[in-house]
Amino acid sequence: MQTENKSLRSGNHTKLLRRRYKAEQRFKRLGVSAIAVALAFLAFLFITIIGNGYTAFKQTFIQLEVNLEKKYFTNPDLSQADYGGIIKSSLRNMFPDVSSRGDKKMLYDLVSKGAAFKLMDKVVADPKLISTRFKLWVPAGDDVDMLMKEYIDISQLESNRRIKDKQYEWIKTLESGGLIKMRFNTTFFTAGDSREPELAGILGAAKGSFYTLLITLLLSFPIGVAAAIYLEEFAPDSAITAFIEVNINNLAAVPSIIFGLLGLAIFINFWGIPRSTPIVGGLVLTLMTLPTIIIAARASIKSVPPSIREAALGVGASKVQTVFHHVLPLALPGMLTGTIIGMARALGETAPLLMIGMVAFIADIPGSLTDPATALPVQIYLWADSPERAFVEKNSAAIIVLLGFLITMNAAAVFMRNKFEMKW
Repeated sequence: MQTENKSLRSGNHTKLLRRRYKAEQRFKRLGVSAIAVALAFLAFLFITIIGNGYTAFKQTFIQLEVNLEKKYFTNPDLSQADYGGIIKSSLRNMFPDVSSRGDKKMLYDLVSKGAAFKLMDKVVADPKLISTRFKLWVPAGDDVDMLMKEYIDISQLESNRRIKDKQYEWIKTLESGGLIKMRFNTTFFTAGDSREPELAGILGAAKGSFYTLLITLLLSFPIGVAAAIYLEEFAPDSAITAFIEVNINNLAAVPSIIFGLLGLAIFINFWGIPRSTPIVGGLVLTLMTLPTIIIAARASIKSVPPSIREAALGVGASKVQTVFHHVLPLALPGMLTGTIIGMARALGETAPLLMIGMVAFIADIPGSLTDPATALPVQIYLWADSPERAFVEKNSAAIIVLLGFLITMNAAAVFMRNKFEMKW
C-alpha cells in the first residue's frame, strides 16, 4: 500500500514538473515573440523612413548656357540685376520652338526659382563674368526632381500629374544631351526653411536646436547636480524635504506640453522674453529636464559606498570636502549619463516649443540666442503639414538626421557609463 502511494505521489510530482516546464517554455516563447514583434515594428519604421528619405540627399540640376549681356546690368548694384530674366532667356535659347505664353510658363517651371539667386551669387562674387557666356548648373524645379526620382508616374493621364507631356519631352531632350543630372544635395544641409521644396534645408532648425540645447545644458546640469547634492547629502530628514522629493518625482511624469504652457505664462507673458527664440526655448526645456537630471544625479550619489565618506571623514575632511573631493568625482559619470539622456529627450521635444511660438516659418538662419528660430523636431512638424510631395522626402530625411543625433547621444551615454562606471 505504501509503495502504491509513493508511486502515485511520484507520478503526480512528475506531472506537476512537466506542467511547470511547459509553462516555462510557453513564457520563454512569449518573451521571444514579443521581442521579435518589437524588432519587426522597429525595422518597419526605419525601412519606411529611410526608404522615403534617402532620395532627399540627392538633387536634380540642369545645365544652362548663360549669356550675361550688359543690358541686364544697368544698375551699379549687381544684386539688383534681372537674373530671373537671364535664366528665362537661357531656357528660351535652349528651346527656341517654344512660343506661346502657356508653354513658356511650363518651360520656366523646369528650373527652380533659386536659379536666379545662384546666378546672382556667382556674378556678385566675380563681376568679370559680365559680358561673357558660360555654362551654369542650377537646381531643377521640385516637380522635375520628383520625376527624376521616379515619384511621378508618367503613364497616368496628363490631368492627374504635375509634369505635363511637353515638359516631359523637354526633360528627355535635356537628359539625352547630358544637361540634367543628380548631385549630392548640399542645400539640404546649408540652407534654412523655404516655401520651395528644392530650396529648403535644415541648417536653420539645426542651429536653433543647438542654441536651445546649449541654454538647457548650461542651466539644467549645474542646477540639477546642486539640487541632488543638497537633497542627498545635506538636506535634513523633514516633511519639507520629503514633500520636495515627491514633487520632483511627480514632475518627471508631467506631460511636456504643461511645461510649454508654464513657459508661455512666465517667460513670455510675465518676463517679456521674445517669442520663438532659443533662449525661451532653452528655459522651457530646462524646466522639463531638471527632474530627470536630479533623479539620475541622486541615484549616482547613492551608488557611492558609505565607506568612501567614512574614510574621508576619518582623516579629518569636512562634510563639504568629502562631498566635493570624493563623492562627486565618483558619482559624476552617472550624472553625465543621466544628463545626456535628459538632453536627448529635450532634443526630440516638440509640444513645449509649439506653445512658445517656435512653430513660426523662419527662413533666416539664427546667428545668436535671441534671433527668431525653430528647432529640428518642429521643422519636421511643419514639413509634415506641407502638401508638396517633395516635402515628404525632406521630412523623412530630417527624421533620419534627428534619429542620428538621438542615437549618437544615447550611444555616448552608454559609452560613458561602461567606461567610467566604478565596480565596488
